[in-house]
Amino acid sequence: MFSSDIRATHFAGAQPGVGHGPTAGSRDYANNPMIVYWEMTQACDLACKHCRAEAQAHPLPGELNFEESKNLLRQIAAFDRPLPHLILTGGDPLKRADVYELIDEARSLGLTVSITPSATSTLNYDVLAKLKAHGIESLGLSLDGSTALQHEAVRGVEGCFGWTIEALKSAAKLGMRVQVNTLVAQETVEDLPAVYELLKPLGITQWSLFFLISVGRGKLLRPVSPEEGEECMNWIYDQAQISPFAIKTTEAPSYRRVALERMRAEGRTAKEIERTSVYRGFGIRDGNGVVFVSNQGSIHPAGFLPLAAGNVRVDHLVDVYRHSPLFAALHTPDHFKAKCGRCEYRVLCGGSRARAFAATGDPLASDPLCAYEPAH
Repeated sequence: MFSSDIRATHFAGAQPGVGHGPTAGSRDYANNPMIVYWEMTQACDLACKHCRAEAQAHPLPGELNFEESKNLLRQIAAFDRPLPHLILTGGDPLKRADVYELIDEARSLGLTVSITPSATSTLNYDVLAKLKAHGIESLGLSLDGSTALQHEAVRGVEGCFGWTIEALKSAAKLGMRVQVNTLVAQETVEDLPAVYELLKPLGITQWSLFFLISVGRGKLLRPVSPEEGEECMNWIYDQAQISPFAIKTTEAPSYRRVALERMRAEGRTAKEIERTSVYRGFGIRDGNGVVFVSNQGSIHPAGFLPLAAGNVRVDHLVDVYRHSPLFAALHTPDHFKAKCGRCEYRVLCGGSRARAFAATGDPLASDPLCAYEPAH
């Protein structure tokens, strides 16, 4: 085919890809997440084939109301310092009429905030300028193809390729930090080099390659094989050495193992490795450094891991994250099963817990994307 935050840039992906893991710094992910994702609404005007939320045109009954939403923000602010970074997602968070008031509330509580709006015809320069004026730290946009035909085949709405490119250009004019998210699946993987070339002159901060999880509408697409995934991750590592922007993976923590092996083979010292962005992602995975709150208030280890451990309407987010049996198991890689449980990289990687669950029904099972065979 080919010839882990934003915390540094205020984004991350489940996923991680940023922050400091238990072997890479003082932050204790068993007590304090790096990232809180809040799905503000399921309402969205796009129809993406891989949508985890199975978004629809109108909000669902029972979404957190304004007062409940402010209570959620207070719960997030109850974590220890440094506070988690809040990412507003959906659906399209701009479909919430109170989104700007809630951004202001979050900022007043000391939270840093990013947002992942849908690239529709309404996402124009003025909207982005308003988001920046309200203190949004960074912006997440999705680009799943290098042409309108390829991107819109995934996103499901004619015109959204052009809207995405215009939003990227507007964000650059405003000096906003931007993470572009790109799907990695059989339908998109051959086009990744062309997407990379398209992004190079657009002034983005980070490119996150999201390896498909077969949940929601994502079941309609085909994941790459473990061998193709390994090849893709090696290509990502090569591009990361020369790219004008940072590159990370989402729901592919095994990239950390690939990158570490490559750096060791290059003769890099431990101190040199510790200075890399990959190292800062060690240990972050679904439920460990990451927590997701749905539009209905349910608390999940990640948006792609649809197991609820509580609900912010009746439980406190801090208590659920620290003490619920589900999160406690995900904090402890020695609890993982099969090869993920015996792998020498289980602490820094740990595999995608969401993909393990999607494949087996067990969030502690092995990640089927990983081609690596542990030494023991």
